[in-house]
Order: sequence, then C-alpha cells, then structure tokens
Amino acid sequence: MPKHYYQVLALMFAVEEINRNPNLLPNITLGFHIYNAYQNDERTLESSLMWLSGQGQTIPNYSCGKESKSIGIIGGATSEMTFSMGTLLELYKFPQISYGLFDPLLSDPLQFPSVYQMAPRDTSLPLAMVRLMLHFKWTWVGLIASDNSRGEKFLRHLQEEMARNDVCVAFVHKIFTHQSFRDQLHENLTYTIRTSTAKVIVIYGNTDSLLGWMHSQIQLELIWRMWITSSHWDIAKKPSYIYFNYFHGALIFSDQTSKIPGFKNFLKTIHPAKYSEDIFLKNFWNTAFGCIYKYGEGDEGICSPNASLDTLRLSYLDVTMSEQSYTVYAAVYALAWALHEMFLVRSEMESDIDGANRILYPWKLHSFLKNIQFNNSAGNLVVLDKKKKSVAHYDILNYVTFDNDTEVLVKVGEFISQAPLGQDFSIQEKAVKWFTWNGETPQSSCSRSCGPGFLKKVPKGKPVCCFDCISCPDGQISNQTDTEQCITCQEDQYPNRQRNQCLPKVETFLTYEEPLGMVLTSIATCFSLLTALILWVFVKYKNTPIVRANNRDLSYILLMSLTLCFLCSLLFMGRPTATNCLLRQTVFGVMFTVASSSILAKTVIVVLAFRATRPGSRSRKWVGTRAPIYFVLFCTLIQVMLCAIWLLLSPPFPEADTHSDHEHIILGCNEGSLIAFYFVLGYMGVLALGSFTVAFLARNLPDTFNEAKFITFSMLVFCSVWISFLPTYQSTKGKMMAAVEIFCILSSSTGLLGCIFIPKCYVIFLQPHRNTKKTLRNNYSS
Repeated sequence: MPKHYYQVLALMFAVEEINRNPNLLPNITLGFHIYNAYQNDERTLESSLMWLSGQGQTIPNYSCGKESKSIGIIGGATSEMTFSMGTLLELYKFPQISYGLFDPLLSDPLQFPSVYQMAPRDTSLPLAMVRLMLHFKWTWVGLIASDNSRGEKFLRHLQEEMARNDVCVAFVHKIFTHQSFRDQLHENLTYTIRTSTAKVIVIYGNTDSLLGWMHSQIQLELIWRMWITSSHWDIAKKPSYIYFNYFHGALIFSDQTSKIPGFKNFLKTIHPAKYSEDIFLKNFWNTAFGCIYKYGEGDEGICSPNASLDTLRLSYLDVTMSEQSYTVYAAVYALAWALHEMFLVRSEMESDIDGANRILYPWKLHSFLKNIQFNNSAGNLVVLDKKKKSVAHYDILNYVTFDNDTEVLVKVGEFISQAPLGQDFSIQEKAVKWFTWNGETPQSSCSRSCGPGFLKKVPKGKPVCCFDCISCPDGQISNQTDTEQCITCQEDQYPNRQRNQCLPKVETFLTYEEPLGMVLTSIATCFSLLTALILWVFVKYKNTPIVRANNRDLSYILLMSLTLCFLCSLLFMGRPTATNCLLRQTVFGVMFTVASSSILAKTVIVVLAFRATRPGSRSRKWVGTRAPIYFVLFCTLIQVMLCAIWLLLSPPFPEADTHSDHEHIILGCNEGSLIAFYFVLGYMGVLALGSFTVAFLARNLPDTFNEAKFITFSMLVFCSVWISFLPTYQSTKGKMMAAVEIFCILSSSTGLLGCIFIPKCYVIFLQPHRNTKKTLRNNYSS
C-alpha cells in the first residue's frame, strides 16, 4: 500500500542522518536496498531468496552481487512476515530486526535466535482500552480481531481484563484475510454490527484485514459506532470508491514516540528527481498526487514540480513520524551503532580485502546487537535485549475527518502503564470529536443505568451488564447510580419515597395536644366530673330508699373507683416516663378491681337480701353488716399483690420502638412481663364474669330496687368491651395501642356508670314519688 512507503522514508532519513554524523561510523557510508514484501508466504520467501542471491535467477547459497550484499535486514511489519522471512534467513544467521508489534513467539531464543524486536511490549494495551471504557462507562462492547495468533491472544487478554472490571462483551467476530468464506463471514459481521445494541467496538489487527472487510458488503449503518483500535490498524486507509469515512471519531492507541528533529523538513526535500534510482518513490508519487511523473532530461512530466509530501492527506502520509516508522528509524540506528562497536573492537572483526571493498560477516553483529544500548536523537533509550524491553506507553489519538476529505489525528489523552493508579490514564473529553451528530459522548450499555433508589439485579444466565433495576427493599436506600447493594438506614432514620436518602424519624406518642388526645382527655374529664356529680347526688339523697338499696357504701366505693378509672386513662397519654409506665397499668388494674369487686358484692347482697326475707334464714346476719366492704378489700388486696409481684419481677419500662413504623420512633411502655399483665387483666375478668353470672341469676328476684338487671347489662357491656380489647390491642401499633386501651377504659367505665346509676338518678330527679317508704311498703304489700 502507498502508505507503507512512509517506513522507507524513515529509513532513508535515518541513513542520511547517520552518514552526516562524523561521530558515528566515521569514514564509512551506509547504503540500503528496498525490497517489496507481500502478504503471502510464497512471495515473502521469494523476495528473501532474491535478496540473498542477487538480481536474476535465485540460486540458494550463491550470490551474483557481492558488491551489493547487506549485513542486516530491517523488515517484518507483521509477525507472519517475520516468521516467513526468519525461516530462511535464520539458516545464514543474518540479523533481522522486526519493526512490527512485539510478539513473544519471536523472542524464543531457540526458534528465532537472530530476530530482534524494536517495538516495546504491548501487554498493557488491553488494560489501556478497558480503562478508556471505564472512564466513559462503556460496559457493552463488541470485539473484532484478525483471525491469527496475535488476534486470538489479544482477544483473550482483553476479555479477561473486561471481565475483571465488569465490562461485558456484546459479540466477538474475527476477520479473515484468506479469500475462502471471507465474503460470507464479512457479511455476517456487518449484520452483527448493524443489529447489535453495542455502540462501541474494539477492532484489532492489520490493515489488510480491514481493507478486505471494507471491500465486502459494508453498510452505511456502521457509521453509528464508536471505534477503538490500535495504530497498527490503519483506519485512515479506505477503498477509493468510498467517499465517507466510517471511522470518524475513532480513538486510536498509538505507541508513544518522540518527534525526530528535522524529519518534517526532510519530507519537503523528497522528490523523484532526487532519488531517481528509487522505483517505489515514482509509484508512490504517481498514486499520492494522482498524476504521472515522466523521467527524462529536463522533463518534469505532468506532475507539478512544486509537489511536496508534507501536503498529502493522512491516508497517504503522516506529517509527523508514526510509531512504526519511528521503530524503523530506531532500527537503522541500532544496526549503525552495532557496526560502530564492531569497528571499534578490531579483535572481534574479520575482514578480507577484495579490491577496495571490505567484506563483513553478518553473524558477527549478534554479540553487539544483543548488548546495544544508546539514546537516539530524540533522547529516547533504545534497547534490543529481550529481558530489558519496556512496556509500551500509549498516546490516545482522535481520528477526525472533514467534508473536504481531509483527515487529522489529534492527541486527546495518554496511558502510562508504569504510573501510579489514578495517574496512569488521562483524557481530554472536550477535545474529542465524536461520531454522533449532536457531538455528545456516545453511550454503550446493555441496560439503562439504575438511578438512586434502585439496585442492579442480573437475571440468571445473563451477563453482568444486562441487569434489571429493582427498587430497594423497605428500610434501605441507594444514593448512587448502578449500585449492587442498598444501604440500610440507621434505626433512627427512614428512607424517603424515592429511597435515595435517609430521613430522621420523628418521635411519636399520644399527646394531649393532638385531636385524638384532646377528645379522649375531654371525655375522661367530663365523665369523671359526671361520676363525681352522681356521687354528690347519692350523698345528698343518702337516706332515700333507692340510695340505701343494695348497700349505699358499696355505691359510694363504686362511684369513687369509677371516677378514678376515668382519670387513670390520662396516665396513658403524654411522653412515657419510668414513673408513668409503672403507674398506668397498675393503677388501672387496682381501680377496676375495686369497681368489679364492688359490683360483685352488690350482686351477692341482692341474693342475700332475697334469702333474708325467708323465715329462719341465716342470711339475715350478713345483710346490713360491713362484710361487703371487707369483701371488696380482700379482692382488691389480691390484685395489689399481683401488681406488686409484677413490679418486683419484671416491671414496665419506657421503650422507643424504631421498627413498627418506618417513619416514626414510637415512644411507649414495654409491659415487661406479658404474663403478669394478662394475669392482672384475667383477674379483673374473673371478677366481672362472676358479677355477670350472679347478676344474671338474680335478675328476676322480686325487689323494688333490684339492681341485678342493671348489673347484668353493665357486666355484659364490660365483658364485651374487654373481650374485643385483646385482639384489637395486639393488632395495633404505636400510639394507637394506648388509644385503644383508653377507649376500653372509658367505654367500660361508662357502661358501668350508665347501666347502674343513670336509672337511679332518673328516679331521684324525674320520678321522686317512687323514691319513698310508702311506695316501698305498697310494693311489698301488693
């Protein structure tokens, strides 16, 4: 290809520079021969044999041109070419310096002892490309490589590096240089690229493979791709019939090289008239400038005499020295310095005089080439020792094309493999010209990014880059993109609705100021005042029959306990404290025990009063005595003992519940021992059930002011409320538990007050004629 002639120009420039240097090979002039190389093993062997035998018929072990015999070979742009050349040249121990990519196979001292590689090791290229992918968050990438050992090795190392960094391979395809099945395989590749969702593709190989692919059925859709490649894949070269370059915006990893002083000026001096013996320059000139150069005396032909190489497009020539040409330049100097050392060490040189020519034996150069070490004109250290080879550093070049068919390579970044992590990779994003119409950075991912509040979940059998976005579980957040694990909020925090931030929980408890607390407080206060008022009425009318019936002292005790029951509900409101938690259940339990035992005593008195009317009944001695008061005290004492045991063994205590409500910290009282709590409730239930049973049996006993019916209804209400309390209390959380218990206290107390005392108040105020002894005697006489 025409652009390969650029490597010849680098060789010519190096030779001329060395011949002008008085300190290197003094009194010796270097010369060179140029042989064309083909991507074909047979033609490569033929050229090598021609070089060994001279012009004319190629005869092994015979040379017809001793005067033009060389002592070293600079060649092998590809490993395959070096293999083909080395097979033959190794027989004669000719030093062969390869300027292609570094290949570990060529470093085998047993198979290729005479081959030297100028290029640094490119083992860091896969890492450099993956660092580029990670920088732009390209996680879904297609891979294309030449079908050879180097392409296989590159793909293997690149896939391993991608896997370590969670970058997924969208597809893998190989480009064949051989004609068999090539067109069909290239058509499949074009279809794969067109249908793949990957917008970024790594392409690796040699330029011949690229041209073979582009000559096949390439489609316009390929322009919508981001290409990543190395400088050995010459993307600037395209078939002449393609007017649009599909690789605009590509990023190219090129070995770092230094500018060689004087090379640009050297390009301006190149002209076919100056190098008339160079037939390759004539062909290159005609192709590059699109004209015909005719040689003759004073005839400049059709081409312009002012044509200069530094005006050519990038597809033909680089204005600055490319990495491969730089390697050729360094290889010429390596041979020159080896010769220089050889001439300095006379004892290591053998010579024979044949006229004016000095014949050198090429294999003598090996000992000098192996140990050669020098700084070239750019100040870079050149070493051929395989063990001292450095790892390549890369410039990142942006390939940009314009509408006028001009092309440029712009350096936008670099990768220094031996630099510390974080300083090894750099790129100027604003300097990159992308392939997209809007100029925005392309995106390439199998799945859309999971924003904050979501986590990535990879379905079974899918690559790690193809994931689903799932909302974070309850109590957890994610404040980053594409997180794989959500963060649990602290106990005093809760996630917001978007689940991307933890908010502080608000302490909550049943307060007096909130509407529910105000309603409950008002009800408790009003009913306690009403109960106190009824107590005052009973005291005022204490000598009336309706008050004296069924033991007025028990009525006083019951009304006082109901007053305190209404008021003890207030202990369940407000911020829980240690004292508050100790008192609320115990006071409630004792007060209700007093009320329940008073009602039970009343029902027993009804039964005893009826039996006392029978002649000879022994029940008379219990009626009118203080035995019911003692009964109430005894029942209450049992409840007090239960509460004391509860407080001694496992008392209630304040508790902050951070789990029941995800937005609030519920302040409440832990009951301590639930067994003791249910024992207290159970004991009250036993008293209530006993009262209900006795009252139900005595409901039809003849008595003017028989309370049994009212007590039956009151106990029915009481038992119904507290039976429904247990499941409701267990199913509620937070401050509603306190509200449920307050409601049960108020409703059951109201039931007792309303069923037992409201009918008596009705008689006292609205039917006072029934509240007389005369009415009482008339009822008995009837």
